[in-house]
Amino acid sequence: MGAHAFVRTAAASAAIATLTVVPAFVAVAQSAPQASATTARQSKTPKAAKVAKPSPFFESEKPLELTLTTNLRQIRGDKGNAPPWRSATISYSSDDGKPVTTPVLVRTRGIWRLKSCQFPPTRLNFVRDSIKSTIFKGLDQPKLVSYCRDNDEAEQYVLQELQLYRVYRLLTPISHAARLVRMTYMDNAGGRPLTTRYAFLMEELSVVAAQAGGKEIVTKGARKGDLDPYHDALIGLFQYFIGNTDFSISGLHNAELIQRPDGTIFPVAYDFDFSGAVNARYATVDPSLSVKNVRDRLFRGMCVETAEFNRVIALINEKKSAIYALYSDEVGQRMARRTVNETLKYFDEFYRTINDPRKVKREIFDACRDGS
Repeated sequence: MGAHAFVRTAAASAAIATLTVVPAFVAVAQSAPQASATTARQSKTPKAAKVAKPSPFFESEKPLELTLTTNLRQIRGDKGNAPPWRSATISYSSDDGKPVTTPVLVRTRGIWRLKSCQFPPTRLNFVRDSIKSTIFKGLDQPKLVSYCRDNDEAEQYVLQELQLYRVYRLLTPISHAARLVRMTYMDNAGGRPLTTRYAFLMEELSVVAAQAGGKEIVTKGARKGDLDPYHDALIGLFQYFIGNTDFSISGLHNAELIQRPDGTIFPVAYDFDFSGAVNARYATVDPSLSVKNVRDRLFRGMCVETAEFNRVIALINEKKSAIYALYSDEVGQRMARRTVNETLKYFDEFYRTINDPRKVKREIFDACRDGS
């Protein structure tokens, strides 16, 4: 936990083709004796990639009613570093009311939630031939973000985190699309449902990268100047907006990297449940930081040119109405009204800060990080 912060862009279309970056950390990773062959291959500038279209599944934000059937006891016991894929099915009702069932594989993932939650975070693996005529067409291995505890409070955390992915998506297309589902978890051994709770499916990074005309890279050690400066400023300000310090671009902790053929590298943020905007009961702050509560904002972004920060601030101001509207639409209405009110008040504090020049200087410009 607790490392530096960055983010991607909404005005990404305009700023996406700016710099040709030859990152020092990539060169080091390629030449260092300890670097593995896999790391070296992944660190090379990728060849031109075709820009992919988003999956139709994520083009709609209409919540879906789904049923995941698998050996739940087996899945809940898979807590190792290399969990196996387990057989499962996903079912739903088509528009004409007919039941549709498709086979899928499922396995556990994650670190903290895998160890701590009643139901672990999982990844699905769809077989293309079996989903051609289903709503899942175009999906490959999306993440399933589910409840941690089987209670209403934990379910609200899922909805709150989903909203932050949607906010992020308003700011930049270089981000994970996410869609709300109402998931029933059915045990194929006992034939009885465990529970029904809100969850969401999340687009995998390879798809995000392809849509940006690049490819994902896996190289730790990113420093100031390695990333596109506008996106660097954006990720720092977005994480400050939601009150999140639980990420590290350098350490690839809750952060990913996409590289385009011209060498430009964009960071992608994910996993926001330790943010102040979610304010989960279990969320903590790295004790080495100056703040002690997740609701207390601390800017953890890198220092870039003031003009880049100002561009991002202008964007977030421009998107304010659209961001707030997410909390009253078809998804937002499923949140508890008290939670919505508390979240928007938390956002109000951020907007007061970024529109006060003295606070911007003190909280962001003077607090940014010069190091790695």
